[in-house]
This record gives sequence, C-alpha cells and structure tokens, in this order.
Amino acid sequence: MSIIDVNTAFAAEKSAQIEAARERGRAFQARVDRGEVRLIGADRYEVLTGWDRGETFTVSRNAEGQIEQIIANHGLDERADGRIALYASSPAWHGLGQIIPGGTADIDEVLGLSGLDFEVTTVPALYEWQGQTREHRDQRHTVRTDTGAALGAVGSRYTPIQNRAGFEFIQELVGRYDVVWESAGLLRGGKRVFISIRLPETVTVDADGIDDVVVPYVAVMNDHSGNGQFQCVVTPWRPVCANTERFAVRDAVTRWAIRHTAGATSQIKEARRTLGLASQYFERFADEETALARTDIAIADFHQVIADLWPLDDDASNRKRTNHAARLGALNDVFRTESERVGRTAYAAERAITGYLDHVTPRRPPQSMTEEIARATAVLEGADDEIKSKAHRRLLQFRNR
Repeated sequence: MSIIDVNTAFAAEKSAQIEAARERGRAFQARVDRGEVRLIGADRYEVLTGWDRGETFTVSRNAEGQIEQIIANHGLDERADGRIALYASSPAWHGLGQIIPGGTADIDEVLGLSGLDFEVTTVPALYEWQGQTREHRDQRHTVRTDTGAALGAVGSRYTPIQNRAGFEFIQELVGRYDVVWESAGLLRGGKRVFISIRLPETVTVDADGIDDVVVPYVAVMNDHSGNGQFQCVVTPWRPVCANTERFAVRDAVTRWAIRHTAGATSQIKEARRTLGLASQYFERFADEETALARTDIAIADFHQVIADLWPLDDDASNRKRTNHAARLGALNDVFRTESERVGRTAYAAERAITGYLDHVTPRRPPQSMTEEIARATAVLEGADDEIKSKAHRRLLQFRNR
C-alpha cells in the first residue's frame, strides 16, 4: 500500500491548473496577435474572423493580470433545466444554446429548445388596503403560466400575443408553412422574445469588388411586460442577441409594430404592405451599399461625419470633451479594422459607425438588467436606427464628389 503525500499531490494539481490558465492566456494572446480578436474596451473583445465574427466577450483576470475566464456576453435567459434559452440553426452566441445544424421547421421543437414553450395570461392587479384585498379594475398583471412569474403591469384591454403566434405570424407573412427557423430565444426573464427566419434571397455588395454577401432576415420581437409592442423587422441583418448588426437603407420602412389587442396578428396585409417584402427593397439596399463600397473617403471625411452625428458645442464641459475624444478614438479603431478588410471607403465608415453603436458605445442599464442585455435590447428595439439612417444618408453624399 503506497502512501500519498497530500501536500505534494495538492501542489501538483495547483501547478497543473496554473499552467492550464497560462496556456489559455497564451492561446488567447495568439488570436489577438493574428488579428482574429481585438480589444474594444476594458477587458472587452470582439471576434473579427470565423463563424462568430462580430460577437463580443469579456475576460476576467487574476491579481497577476492573467486571464482566468472568458465570459460570453450573450445576455440570454436560462431554461428551467439551467441550459441557455436559445435555439439556433447554426453556431452563434459563442456556441451556446441548442443547435440543430441546418435548422428545423417544427414549431413545437423550436418552442421547447428555445424555452419559449410557455403561455402568458393576465391576472387581477390586487393590493392591500387597511387589512382588505382590493382589485385595481383598470389594470392587470401578465404572468407566465408555467412558473407564475410576473412579467409586467398592463391595462385591462391588453391581450397577450402568445409565443406560438409569433411563429405563425411569420409563416403567414411570407406565405409559407415549411420555413426553417433560424433562431429563437428569451431575454429578461421571458419578458422579451425573439424569433427569426432567413429569407432565400442574398444581397451582394459590390460584386466586382469586395463581394460582401449579406443575407436578409425576418425577425419578430414580442414583449410580455406591457412596455413594448409586437414588432416585426425585415432587413439585411442577423439577430445574434447582444451581438447584432443592422444596416439602414435610406427612407426604407422595415419595421412594423402593433399593440397587444385581440386579433393583432391577423393584420397580415397591413404588415406586408408596410414591410415591403418585395425584392425591390433588397435591390435598393445592394445598390446603395455598393455605391458606398466604391466611394473612397479620407479620414478627415470620416471625422466630419462623426462631428455631424455627435456635435460638440464650443462651450462644452471638460467631461463632454473627454467623452467626445474617447468616442472618436473608439470609432477610429473600428474604422481602421473595417478599412483593412474592405478599403478606406464610405462602406467601411458605415460599418464602423454601426459596429460602434451596436458593440462599443456605453449603455447604462436599468438596475434589473446587465449591460449586455441592455445592449441587446437597444439593438432589437432599434434605439439607434435614427442615427444609423442619418449616417447612411450622410455617407451617400460623398458619391457625387
């Protein structure tokens, strides 16, 4: 019978753990050195290559500055079994969630995999007054029928739009019942739901030059909290939760929204007319983006666009000037990265501005929300659509110089 020196065994195990951590740090630094990953903030990085291009993550370090953990910034909920509340047809979100390669057309399967397999109902809004329970007749609460978790306070006429209805709405919208679902997931404890499909069309930007291929998607975002509408977006983007990119086409209306009322999702004709599912939208998108890709701009032009988007008053405070300088520095970094890939063009400038707004610009989340969930929600709700559209229109002006 051999005698094990506990101290020696512990030291060996600890040394192995330290070496493994160092190896992760070396591998990570190698990716940075190869240009596969870049720093975008304090210990926040963005992936520049591969299937997870554009995704962001945070690293935690020990007292010696060595990387201990890489934390994906997905901002997604967890299912009852502890797994991430996400279904996807291809790897994204750092490979999280339940992935079916190539996707599935089965709504029930996606509902289960994504954690969307629950319904929402409303219950009376009750309160205590002088030892008695009273009902607020003009208000109700939305709750999940599976867990009883409260989602929000709504008016008495509010009618929940169920998660399944979101899938059926997309089927009706595109006139197909065999659509393959691209992604579906939950945010904010089930208060926010997203579903998307990939359209068969592809959009090629500057086919004779950079040959950038962008795929159009239809996405539905539903809100169960009473603080948002049922919305549908048609646009060349991919809703990858906290890592989303969306382009703006001049004067195009690509968002349709409706309040939660009885029969809301039956208004398919109105949604089709507003969203303009015809191919003309995507043709115009390709034409405008190709024009930007063939328009060279100087760094001074890029700085002028930034000044137009984020003007700085002559009497601005030192704090505002500091923030302005930090924003300019971050935008320059993103523009430099995009220029290396597609040239110093107006297209690279638009990508830089869009990427900055989606992934880098600081967000001040409510107390109940992490910064990444706040970032994801802002993108899904189109919080920066106006400034993106303004940038797009401004950059198009450089075509005719």
